[in-house]
Amino acid sequence: MAQALGEDLVQSPELQDDSSSLGSDSELSGPGPYRQADRYGFIGGSSAERGPGHPPADLIRQREMKWVEMTSHWEKTMSRRYKKVKMQCRKGIPSALRARCWPLLCGAHVCQKNNPGTYQELAEAPGDPQWMETIGRDLHRQFPLHEMFVSPQGHGQQGLLQVLKAYTLYRPEQGYCQAQGPVAAVLLMHLPPEEAFWCLVQICEVYLPGYYGPHMEAVRLDAEVFMALLRRLLPHVHKHLQQVGVGPLLYLPEWFLCLFARSLPFPTVLRVWDAFLSEGAKVLFRVGLTLVRLALGTAEQRRACPGLLETLGALRAISPTQLQEEVFMSQVHCVVLSERDLQREIKAQLAQLPNSAPGPPPRPQARLAGAQAIFEAQQLAGVQRGAKPEVPRIVVQPPEEPRPPRRKPQTRGKTFHGLLTRARGPPLEGPPRPQRSSTSFLDTRF
Repeated sequence: MAQALGEDLVQSPELQDDSSSLGSDSELSGPGPYRQADRYGFIGGSSAERGPGHPPADLIRQREMKWVEMTSHWEKTMSRRYKKVKMQCRKGIPSALRARCWPLLCGAHVCQKNNPGTYQELAEAPGDPQWMETIGRDLHRQFPLHEMFVSPQGHGQQGLLQVLKAYTLYRPEQGYCQAQGPVAAVLLMHLPPEEAFWCLVQICEVYLPGYYGPHMEAVRLDAEVFMALLRRLLPHVHKHLQQVGVGPLLYLPEWFLCLFARSLPFPTVLRVWDAFLSEGAKVLFRVGLTLVRLALGTAEQRRACPGLLETLGALRAISPTQLQEEVFMSQVHCVVLSERDLQREIKAQLAQLPNSAPGPPPRPQARLAGAQAIFEAQQLAGVQRGAKPEVPRIVVQPPEEPRPPRRKPQTRGKTFHGLLTRARGPPLEGPPRPQRSSTSFLDTRF
């Protein structure tokens, strides 16, 4: 396994640098006055043209038709053909259909259907002044080079404000976390505010429970799990990180909390999200392991990072060519980390956590492993909610009267003509029929 992860990358030809979703200081200077937006909405991005690593238009059209067919019968598809859904998510959901597929994968459409009018009430209600001030300070930091979020009074920043405010009212015990900003912003790039809100609820409460609360207890647990996986799969990298003093909490929260929205080129972010909404948190660990291997996988790379700052810089300075969506995601899906392996490691690390840790203990059992587990849980909840208790009734039918046994008619020595005559009953009144004389066969003359 460690050897498989340590193999050299097969690099594709030099690609143009896709529009990055990084929130660096250079973005805060604002876009140029006449710069064109790319196909994802980033002003001045270089993703307007498809590179050689992108699938051809005919293949994209074929995938779109498959997704239209699957989403038209979603319950049947998830019940019988989830493996096909998972494989199509790994190939990437077509951009034109993400707005249709993401709410179905995470179960947000069921939440919205079961809570009609909830988002409108939350959006119209006044928010907590403490959270509103914090959210207002963070609005301009969410993808400032995206055309939706350029203007403070535009629909992008105002919609983001309403979605984040609605969540603080929906879960006042959790409040607002800064990492929810980029997550909600990516959702708003593809979905209306109400659907984006329910997708955010599912991510915070079903996919990653305990991530965005005041104590972030699940983040601490997953950091220990990630280091244990590094020790088993990439022992040389794990040893180097320990020697230079780079703990997982120095880089992992930015990756996992924001779902890599601020750490990868935006086309790759979308592909990560497609797989994450389908297969759950397992994808985050696979992506993190791949990034660490790309940054520190070889001995030369580790020798070039003798200290803490150099190592952290290497984790943040991976070549965009290596992060190109097709090349990168093919390596992510080759990481042999199953859901069973992840749950086994979570259980082991949970037993080693000190009881004196601040905050509530992590509850990994509240996390559902992707779209199939969410679909099954929602189906079960729907059956339990819709089922009405029935009062058992005992119906006693009166016994039927015994019928006399049917006697077999005596036909011995009787002609068939006679039986028909008796069964036919009395003759009907009418003109007499001419009688035909019956002649014996022996009297017939030829």
